[in-house]
Amino acid sequence: MKIGITGATGQLGHLVVAKLKEKTSTENLVALVRTPEKASALGIDAKAFDYAKVDTQVEMLKGIDTLLLISGNEIGQRELQHKNVIKSAKKAGVKWIVYTSLLRADTSTLSLAPEHLATEIALKESGLDYTILRNGWYTENYTNSAPVAVKNGAFIGSAGDGKIASAARADYAEAAAIVLTTEGNEGKTFELAGDTSFTLSELAAEISKQTGKEIPYTNLLEEKYAEILVSVGLPEGLSKAIAGWDVSASKGDLFDDGKVLSGILGHPTTPLADIVKVALA
Repeated sequence: MKIGITGATGQLGHLVVAKLKEKTSTENLVALVRTPEKASALGIDAKAFDYAKVDTQVEMLKGIDTLLLISGNEIGQRELQHKNVIKSAKKAGVKWIVYTSLLRADTSTLSLAPEHLATEIALKESGLDYTILRNGWYTENYTNSAPVAVKNGAFIGSAGDGKIASAARADYAEAAAIVLTTEGNEGKTFELAGDTSFTLSELAAEISKQTGKEIPYTNLLEEKYAEILVSVGLPEGLSKAIAGWDVSASKGDLFDDGKVLSGILGHPTTPLADIVKVALA
C-alpha cells in the first residue's frame, strides 16, 4: 500500500514520515512536496506537488492508495486547494484520504474552522473512503513564545482563563501514523486533544518554575494584543487572527477532555512541562 503525505517537509509532515517509517517500509511512502530536493533528508521517494497547481496533481497522485492530506498553510485559500486535491485524488485512483482538520470544526468559533469544515464536507461527498483527524492546538503554538516571555518579563495573550487541552505536534503526528497503518478507521472522525488542559496563567507559572523568574500572565483586550503583535513585526492579518484565536480559547474552543488522542497512541500525551523545557533550551 502506497501512502502519500502532502506537506511532508513541514513541521507536522516530517514528524509523520518519521513515525510511518517505524511502521512500514520506506518503499511504501511518498512525500508530496513543493520542492522534492528539500525532502532528501526524509529518506523516501518525493514528488513535486503543489496544492495550487491542479494540472499536475493527478499525475503525481497516481499509484498512491492512501493520501494523508495535511491542511495547507494558505489561510483563505485552503478550501479551494483542498477540494482540488480531493478531486485530483479521486481521478488518480486514490482509495482513502486521511485529513488533518480542527478540533470540533463544526462548532468552533475559531476563524480557521470554516475552511476545515468545508473540506470535511467535500471529503464526505467525494465518494472516497475518508478519515478526519480533528487536531486540537499544538502546545508549541504557545510554548514557542516562552523565551520572549522570559525576555520581556511577562506572557501576554487574550485567552483569559480559557482551558487549553493542547498536545505536542509529535503526538498528533504519531496518531496520524497509527491511523494510516491500522485497519478499520475509514468513515471515522476523531476529536484529538491533550490529556490535560492549562490556562495561560498556568503556562506562565510553569515558565516561572523552570526559569526561576517571576513571569506573570497579562491578559489583554483582543485589539491591544493584536496591536502588540504588529509592533513586533507580525503581519496585521496574522496578528488579528492570533488574537482572535485566543479569544476563541477563552470560550472553550481549545478544550476537550475525551482523551481520544492518548487512546489512539496507547500512552499519555506529552506533558506541558516537557514541552516548555524544550522551548526554553
